[in-house]
Amino acid sequence: MKRPIIFNELLKLSKRNMVSFHVPGHKNGKIFEKYNLNINNNIGQFDITEIPGSDNLHAPEGIIKEAQKRAEAFYGGDHTFFLVNGTTCGIISMIMAVTNPGDKIIVQRDCHRSVVSGMILGGVTPIYVKPQVDSSLLLSMAVTPESIEEAIKENPDAKAVIITYPNYYGICSDIEKIVQTVHRYNKILIVDEAHGSHLKLSDKLPISALDAGADMVVQSTHKTLPSFTQSSMLHVRDGRVDIDKLKVMLTLNQSSSPSYLLMASLDMAMTILVQEGNFLMEKLIKSINDFTKEIEEIEGLSLVSKELIGKYGVKDIDVTKLTINMKSLGIEGTRLEEILRKKYNIQVEMADIYNVLAVTSIANDRNDLSRLSRALRSIHDDKKIPHRKTELPEFSFEIPKMRVLPREAVYSGKKSVELAQSRGRISGEYIIPYPPGIPLICPGEVISEEIIEYVQILKNLGISVIGTSDESLNTIKVIE
Repeated sequence: MKRPIIFNELLKLSKRNMVSFHVPGHKNGKIFEKYNLNINNNIGQFDITEIPGSDNLHAPEGIIKEAQKRAEAFYGGDHTFFLVNGTTCGIISMIMAVTNPGDKIIVQRDCHRSVVSGMILGGVTPIYVKPQVDSSLLLSMAVTPESIEEAIKENPDAKAVIITYPNYYGICSDIEKIVQTVHRYNKILIVDEAHGSHLKLSDKLPISALDAGADMVVQSTHKTLPSFTQSSMLHVRDGRVDIDKLKVMLTLNQSSSPSYLLMASLDMAMTILVQEGNFLMEKLIKSINDFTKEIEEIEGLSLVSKELIGKYGVKDIDVTKLTINMKSLGIEGTRLEEILRKKYNIQVEMADIYNVLAVTSIANDRNDLSRLSRALRSIHDDKKIPHRKTELPEFSFEIPKMRVLPREAVYSGKKSVELAQSRGRISGEYIIPYPPGIPLICPGEVISEEIIEYVQILKNLGISVIGTSDESLNTIKVIE
């Protein structure tokens, strides 16, 4: 019998002994082996459905309820829900739980696309708030309490505020002040904490959103903690959120056949966190500190560090996210990522024109970081690597005028036109450059000459742009 295609490739990848600085947080199952929680011998025996003794995710009364209660106690919320459709379903459910069609919601402009999906599905009107940008690294930074307050004052009928904390690069806004601001105006604060499920494990890390007082927090447990991809948790505080409505929305947005493998992995992660989490995080932070000292000795190589605190509205930095930059040496992030993977068998999370992002977790050990350090030094010293210094021009990232709502834009008829001739037209697509991940345009917004000119510059430099159906960026879909 021939091997299944996907299974066969996964098997080959698993035998490469690749050092993982990417998600998921169990790092290729290494932590499961360490704690004898590996279920790979016969994974099929755990793939069951709702039978006597297995409980029901949508109406838990037994083992799922007990496991959720343990997570609830650990994180300190009043309600915790296991998610098997990822943080995406949690974000969509949270938005739909606190709004009705036509309501306004205040949104951080560089939000995850699932936030926009939630607004489209819920028929919600977005009021965008622009984050700060570090133009030298071209990284999205923090959103300030002042900008949130200004948006609330201008839109007093907005039902809620949704922010990302921390962002992809571990950069944290002043969430405690944002909580105070939002609650002062009696609004609900929703936090996309996809990249922060581990923050609870050490006081050397930024404060968790739930501890800061947020009303609803969703976490991609699989990203920075040891659970399987697509498994997440949603935590809620009593007082401002209609729990019954939230449960209805979760039922709408989650599978009616939830995976017991995913739920079991969430419980496995909690078992490790409760018993060993603080110890493992302290070891990881020490290893990261040692790694940082080694990197600081390499001229021309830099890390996003706590030196950013106090700038661009940044309140704190998650040190478990390693944003590595060789811009001054003329080594692009995309090139650095390729060398690390092909020559040193090290896989990072992502790369852009300037940076690579290495995501660590409690499953990484000192040896992993030592291999990365040695590889970076070797790359630095290698004279055969071509060097090319690329400078991106500054862009205002001003939010374009919204002519129609995102929902209406999605359902409207569209046609492709030359991008160069699209000035004044209503976009039917996104244009999102990486870096910094802030949309230049969203569906329903008016295309300006500045956007057209900047996209041409990005195209000429080979910068990664997502959201358009025409990957060549010659055309864009507009609303007819």
